[in-house]
Amino acid sequence: MSDYKLISSDSHVMEPKNLWLDWIDPKYKDRAPYIKREGDFDQWYADGDVKFGVVGSNTQAGLRFENPEDITVEGNYEEVRKGGYDPHEHVRDMDVDSVSAGVIYPSMGLTTWVIPSSDLLTAVFEAYNNWLADFCKPYPKRLRGLGMLNLDSVEDGVKELYRIKDIGLAGAMIPQRPVFGRYDHPMYEPLWDSAEECGMPLAIHIGTSRWIPGGITPFGTDKGLVEHVNQEYHMKDNIVALLYSDVFDRHPDLRIGVAEYEISWAPYVLNRMDRIYNERPTKFNFRHPDDRMPSDYFKSNMFLSFQEDDLGIQLREYVGINTLMWGSDYPHAESTFPKSREIVDRILDGVPEEEKVLIAGENCAKMFGID
Repeated sequence: MSDYKLISSDSHVMEPKNLWLDWIDPKYKDRAPYIKREGDFDQWYADGDVKFGVVGSNTQAGLRFENPEDITVEGNYEEVRKGGYDPHEHVRDMDVDSVSAGVIYPSMGLTTWVIPSSDLLTAVFEAYNNWLADFCKPYPKRLRGLGMLNLDSVEDGVKELYRIKDIGLAGAMIPQRPVFGRYDHPMYEPLWDSAEECGMPLAIHIGTSRWIPGGITPFGTDKGLVEHVNQEYHMKDNIVALLYSDVFDRHPDLRIGVAEYEISWAPYVLNRMDRIYNERPTKFNFRHPDDRMPSDYFKSNMFLSFQEDDLGIQLREYVGINTLMWGSDYPHAESTFPKSREIVDRILDGVPEEEKVLIAGENCAKMFGID
């Protein structure tokens, strides 16, 4: 067994039932997210009847190793793992799992981007961000929270970015699909300016598509499995747009990452981007300075949070060792908890020791200011 520090770049909280009722701006309390008991299960709603989130599989860490047949989408709060909403229990579970520190994402919050009302969404995010800062406060060296930004108004998103930095959060989440345009659009320039200025990494987590008017027309009769396999579609669209723009030329200290999409998609995409950039220059109205390639910007300005991608580790040189960060996904059902050390040892078997140190924890520590 290698002697490296294990730091999770992708852990989660499980938002308590009373989070938004207790923390939201009072004028939004009657529209705030709430739990409704439906039969034996709890379901989240907001603004009356906007349904989001699932309680069961978001809280069933460890079950995959014991009784995987018992993993369910549905669940209720009587069965929620305490480490999801109690920071002391969260850290105790980290100790059980040999994890030194963790970057904290939401669970229910991942799907609140489906709430159509933009002003309500902003209030939902502000409440969550305040609660998360309070959650992390007892363990500032071990719990590093990422706030959520509503980019329907980039100006409001920028204001919230500065505010969450002031309350102690370590970075911010932006949706994999915003409601307006792709991330190479000039409207997002104030966000890149501000994130670079205040040193806040931005992260795109799986499952964070913003609601759009009219929704998306489904293809086929059952899109569940198809969507699950191709969840990186909107993320890749935006990452390619950023790398084929001059955003990172203008903002060399801007850091943007993606979480829970694994690694293997990236070598192919970067290779194809570089090849097209070289072979079809007439399709671009600019060239990067100093003969830099799209993949060079990925390696210098982006990071990848992965969980259990053996193939991606084999292809790691194509995305850059310094971009890679392991994450446990605790307390979700697919989490590596409580066997994270065993699993990381396995997938990093044969990797040089200095690279193991970076991938297992050091890259994450540098990005999110973990001592």
